[in-house]
Amino acid sequence: MVSFTLNTRPVSVEIDPATPLLWAIRDHVGLMGTKYGCGAGLCGACTVHVDGAAVRSCQTQMSQVAGKKVVTIEGLSPQSSHPLQKAWIAEEVPQCGYCQSGLMRMSDLPDEMHVAFVDADARPTGLGEIGVPFIAGAISNAVFRLTGRRLRHLPFTTERVLETLKT
Repeated sequence: MVSFTLNTRPVSVEIDPATPLLWAIRDHVGLMGTKYGCGAGLCGACTVHVDGAAVRSCQTQMSQVAGKKVVTIEGLSPQSSHPLQKAWIAEEVPQCGYCQSGLMRMSDLPDEMHVAFVDADARPTGLGEIGVPFIAGAISNAVFRLTGRRLRHLPFTTERVLETLKT
């Protein structure tokens, strides 16, 4: 049995302590916002916060969250009233929506975000979707709605994004 707080609610799950947190959230608690992506902690679709730090739930064992506070995309604001959710919706950032739970839960961004443009008729390579380049502009617009400042230089570095969000 592993007990922790999930989105302000105390929960106890009868589960092997080595099981990834992702499966406890989805299969045992029934929250479906946190997604399975790559299973290797690289894509970010499974990102949640544990005691305020962004972690990849597919790589975080249940034993690591015992007694801690876990916040998923559902915990951000069930009514979609959080400023980030409002900006996300207003700018129509979601494409298929699969990765948005991870993106919204990221407080630590990678050092750089690279955008690659491909021909519209190019076949998927497994490295991303054809429509992915459009998300950079949408994210930039969402940051603008939150801060009144634009991210205008690619690549979006952690420093640039965090500096813009802080002002």
